[in-house]
Amino acid sequence: MEERLHYLFKRYLENTCSPNELEEFLACVNQAKHDEQLRDMMRKVYGSLENSGIIPTHVNEEGRLVSTEPDWVVPTKHLTKRKSFALYTVAAAIIIAVGILWLSTRSFNEKTHPIAIGTSLTKKGTNRSESKFLLLEDSTQVWLNAATSLEYPDQFDKKKREVYLSGEAYFDVKHAEDIPFVIHTGTVSTTVLGTAFNIKAYPGEKNITIAVTRGKVRITRKDGSEITLTKGQQLKLNESEASSSEKTVPAEMIAGWQQGNIAYDDETLFDILADMQRIYNVNIHLADPEIVGLHISTSFKKEIGVEQALQVLCKVTDSKLLKDGDDYIIQ
Repeated sequence: MEERLHYLFKRYLENTCSPNELEEFLACVNQAKHDEQLRDMMRKVYGSLENSGIIPTHVNEEGRLVSTEPDWVVPTKHLTKRKSFALYTVAAAIIIAVGILWLSTRSFNEKTHPIAIGTSLTKKGTNRSESKFLLLEDSTQVWLNAATSLEYPDQFDKKKREVYLSGEAYFDVKHAEDIPFVIHTGTVSTTVLGTAFNIKAYPGEKNITIAVTRGKVRITRKDGSEITLTKGQQLKLNESEASSSEKTVPAEMIAGWQQGNIAYDDETLFDILADMQRIYNVNIHLADPEIVGLHISTSFKKEIGVEQALQVLCKVTDSKLLKDGDDYIIQ
């Protein structure tokens, strides 16, 4: 979390935030006013950036960028008028960006079918090649990966916090004693009180993958069987075959997609290509059906682009890459 805050803070100060990153950063700033642990973390990040020569600013309660120090940092020297003017110029651009972000995300804020009397779900989602940050009403933080949707109530029940996920997301669940947080993904539910973990459960894919970076989670299948995971553990569940496999993975590798790190460990070519279509918003066709089930382990940075990423896969599978208009063909 601290590494992510450092990244967002720096991008914000340099005015290079994407709309999703800006939304995520502003949510963190707002939450820091009520979350002592997050406030301490923000203070630490602030100090490291100040020492590196970057002059911080913050957003006040009215949504304006100001050059005075926020209440979660140690007081520091005042800015010069020249720097202050430059920061207010940046503020204008950020306010416009927030407006565009609001307009672009309105379509995902629709109400869906009620789950109980007097309760309804809000649905938010992402398109292909898009990610999004959500802050739920209990202060749980959620990062949605490409082509993902999350349904949740405007206000959680006093006995249980329930959400419904289709796709991939990283959850940092706010601890609430005796109020479990439950994520429903198809026939599998994942229950926690307060922890951080990644879930990948796209429709049409055989496996649901759950990996924990902090705390402990309990996975329950439709037949009632349960599996418990702790920090650094990853579980793959095959819904159709009722099978599963568990292994240990470095916590820093979990949810690497947030930082643009794409990694596959013993994944089928079919699932990898489906993932890359979502990540890069392209169409990929496999001309040789005999290699669709090949298991592959590889990794690369998202920034290398779809063509170079597909070339990596072609080398591994001894295939050739062709392009037909906007479509890619592996044969």
